[in-house]
Amino acid sequence: MSIKRTGLILYVKAYKECVHFYAEVLSLSVLFQNEDLTCFDFFGTYLMVEKEDRLDYLEDVSENKNYSCLRINVADVRAVSETLKKQNIKVDYQEHDWGKVAKFKDPEGNLIAFKDEGSFAKQIEDYKSIKDSKTL
Repeated sequence: MSIKRTGLILYVKAYKECVHFYAEVLSLSVLFQNEDLTCFDFFGTYLMVEKEDRLDYLEDVSENKNYSCLRINVADVRAVSETLKKQNIKVDYQEHDWGKVAKFKDPEGNLIAFKDEGSFAKQIEDYKSIKDSKTL
């Protein structure tokens, strides 16, 4: 398999609001756009925000829990969290022994989280060390 590109697609009912959110609040660059979808550069992959057109989804008004999360690693989670709060975005900032996260939602209710890159990189290195020691 020769993969050329990877991406994520979010099917949304609140299309204009979500496009505004990703372009203006998260400052993502638009790769291309038409009346039904907007494709953003998502840090080395793409994020496509597309109008939901499946009738059964459009008519669904249930509050189904979404178990997906768009994770974006940054150097300073607290600073990014404060920037979002200044834009009237409700943010759940958390500090754990495994790192810092700031969770928030887009206008459609999709979960997004900023995570500190330092602790994430450490988790990778720790895993590599454990894995390497088992192969010796």
